Amino acid sequence: MQALLDVILPVFLVIGFGYVAVWRGFFTAQGIDALMKFSQNFAIPCLLFSAIANLDLSSSLDIRLLGSFYTGAASGFVLGTLGAYYLFKRDIEDSIAIGFCCLFSNSVLLGLAINERAYGADALAGAYAIIAFHSPFCYGLGITAMEIARNRGQSPLVMARGVARAMFRNVLVLAIMAGFVVNLSGITLPGVLSDGLDLVIRAALPTALFALGGVLIQYKPEGDARVIAMVCAISLILHPAITFTLGSALSVPTDAYKAAVLTAAMAPGVNGYIFANMYGRAKRVAATSVLVATALTILTAWMWLMALG
Repeated sequence: MQALLDVILPVFLVIGFGYVAVWRGFFTAQGIDALMKFSQNFAIPCLLFSAIANLDLSSSLDIRLLGSFYTGAASGFVLGTLGAYYLFKRDIEDSIAIGFCCLFSNSVLLGLAINERAYGADALAGAYAIIAFHSPFCYGLGITAMEIARNRGQSPLVMARGVARAMFRNVLVLAIMAGFVVNLSGITLPGVLSDGLDLVIRAALPTALFALGGVLIQYKPEGDARVIAMVCAISLILHPAITFTLGSALSVPTDAYKAAVLTAAMAPGVNGYIFANMYGRAKRVAATSVLVATALTILTAWMWLMALG
């Protein structure tokens, strides 16, 4: 119960502030859109750039950690896609969009916030190592699958161009790549630039959480309940369970192991809806899954915190 009160509820309280602010008319939907654009296109990219640029790659990029997390993520994508296609008779493009929701955990807005409250800022190296590959891996897998489905019968070159174009328009991917360039090259940023980045970074998580609450009120809890239940079960139970099991079997270091499981246990991120909207597929299911799973994360994250001890 203490973990619920001290770690999880403060994060969801900020989300709730955003939700209530828009619901009661204290904040406009246009204002929320502006906050979300600021957080997703500027503040969070600055956060990821700085985190990757200063990450100790030799100790943080543990193949056991990444293997545990991304095996669970990829399994969720495959099972979500196949479940939507075979069990619920959605067409292949809808199924891939639904599978993407099962793949893309809310590793930044929820994952970083809850990990930091649970284990402290000094224990976030494992979370940042996962996040470094999260957008490239998830968008790479989802976009590749969708482009193959959409361009069936066309040349591999056409499909490769579609994948590359979508990947390199993603500001999170670009920020992570820039962070790796700075890290690997040994470039030292001028103090004034670092200080400016720090100011923006401090606003990243609280702004993003508040904006997330305001965005969620725009989603109506409607659509295929069984498909949404499948997305929630895969995202909140199966993915962290695979990470929990593999991480334990592979003896992932304790701090990184806990960060990986807790990150895997997060609800589908807004990127699940962004992906669906980008292709115009399964948008209602994606939006409702984000809303329902985010609410359920209050309980499931508490459960995984208890399991991690």
